[in-house]
Amino acid sequence: MEPSFLFTSFFYSFLLLTSGYVGTQGSPLHHHHRHRHHHHHREKHEIYDHTSKPTKLFVFGDSYADTGNTRKSLGNSWKEPYGSTFPGKPAGRFSDGRVLTDYLAKFLGLKSPLAYTWMKLGGKKLRNGMNFAFGGSGVFNTLGDLLPNMTTQIDFFQKLMDDSFYTKWDLESSVVLVALAGNDYGAYVGNGGTIEGLQSFIPRVINQLAVNLKRIHGLGATKVIVTSLEPLGCLPRMTLLSSFQQCNTTQNLAVSYHNLLLQQTVDRLNNETKSSTFFILDLYTSFTTLLDQKGNYQGNFDLLLRENIL
Repeated sequence: MEPSFLFTSFFYSFLLLTSGYVGTQGSPLHHHHRHRHHHHHREKHEIYDHTSKPTKLFVFGDSYADTGNTRKSLGNSWKEPYGSTFPGKPAGRFSDGRVLTDYLAKFLGLKSPLAYTWMKLGGKKLRNGMNFAFGGSGVFNTLGDLLPNMTTQIDFFQKLMDDSFYTKWDLESSVVLVALAGNDYGAYVGNGGTIEGLQSFIPRVINQLAVNLKRIHGLGATKVIVTSLEPLGCLPRMTLLSSFQQCNTTQNLAVSYHNLLLQQTVDRLNNETKSSTFFILDLYTSFTTLLDQKGNYQGNFDLLLRENIL
């Protein structure tokens, strides 16, 4: 489900908290932070250190990562008030400012990659990688053929590789972000799916995501960050009936099931590849921590990144 509200300050704060969770594929998502910090300390340098700075960032996913792919006829992201704080006008981001792609690129020491649909205007910007994410998309079709699902997004990238636009070395020396924020579930419910049916639908989503992750690895990716689901039951549309005071417990239980299966899948893929290729970015804990603190989190962005990842 795509955010329909302005959340630059919220997003900025959540990344501060999330920064300590990149590279935690070996620990359950529900572990307390003090346990999580111990587990990720050994692995955090595998995403990025000063001796192996990534050369590019490639992105697949939805509106949490889209920087301008969704066309103007489909996306409110091209209308005010989106983009009001960055870049100062609507520019295709589903936020009043930056999105996850922008923040991750900054952390990696890169410029945010160009949106795929604007690549003909790219020039030197193409050196930063490319963003194939489309707001509203999922691993399956969410709006018929109107939006490229994740399989099609990877097709776009593979075509560029087949044409030698990017090489396998480009991918091996880069970081890949795979963002999935729940649009498959929104489409499922919107098409008449039941809560009871989610028990069998959620594994289908995870299985398809696993196919996509394996394919990205097969193309040459060595570092892939995949997002866990945020607490969908705490989105404004889910809390309206309680005057925004109570999260939807049923929704969040389904999210927890998704995240548990994702954790198991990432563990399995890393075992199969005999590597630490896949990492989970724990959005669930980040969002719930901020909600518990009522948005009052304060901290120095650069300092926290250095302490928790670099």
